[in-house]
Amino acid sequence: MAKLKLDLHEIFDKDREIEEALTRVIAEAVEKRIPLVEIIFGTGSGQLKKRVLRFLARPQIKVLYNRLEKEDKNVGRVFVHFRHINKNSFHR
Repeated sequence: MAKLKLDLHEIFDKDREIEEALTRVIAEAVEKRIPLVEIIFGTGSGQLKKRVLRFLARPQIKVLYNRLEKEDKNVGRVFVHFRHINKNSFHR
């Protein structure tokens, strides 16, 4: 299965770059119909995790993906699952 991976360790303290990176990886997954995005934020204080989850909870972002997979233990990552619907496959 194809997936994209975004590691935010290098830009953890750069708000605008985080926003741009998250937007870019979600847009790429939608555009290329990639079913899974792994976002790595690390285990630190939890602030970066909260920021990522707030981004993913935005209504305009949330409609783009099917579900989030957060691991029980704080492993420092989240998986974003997409179910891309082929508009041509619907029949009226």
